[in-house]
Amino acid sequence: MPKRYGQACPVAKSLELVGDRWTLLIVRDLLQGPRRFQDFQRSLKGIAPNILSDRLKLMEAHGLVRRRFYSEHPPRAEYALTDKGKELGVVVGALATWGSRHVHRQTILVHGECGRPVEMGYHCPHCGERVGGAAVKLRRA
Repeated sequence: MPKRYGQACPVAKSLELVGDRWTLLIVRDLLQGPRRFQDFQRSLKGIAPNILSDRLKLMEAHGLVRRRFYSEHPPRAEYALTDKGKELGVVVGALATWGSRHVHRQTILVHGECGRPVEMGYHCPHCGERVGGAAVKLRRA
């Protein structure tokens, strides 16, 4: 069961869905393409099968992943990110950027085509300008 923070804040509300120990690692793996249950068990060392199953069911219930059966007997499924789930790629990317800068310094994020480091940041499509984090404000829609 996801943790409830009881706060009217988009960060807290998002963490209620994706802030547990394994969800963003599942998203990280699915950003590479569809995966089967056994693929997750190989890549996510230490996750118990029942926890993996629960996370995938929760993610499916919230529209982050879709399940497609590729075998009826025994029932076997593969999982893929929905468009909503793919949007979490920026979250995974931001964590990877921060982590490579402060925690796991032996890695950096690079552009797959040219091999040069990439940057993440806010951009205003109206002004066409890059926006510093301190200039970003939260307001009610």
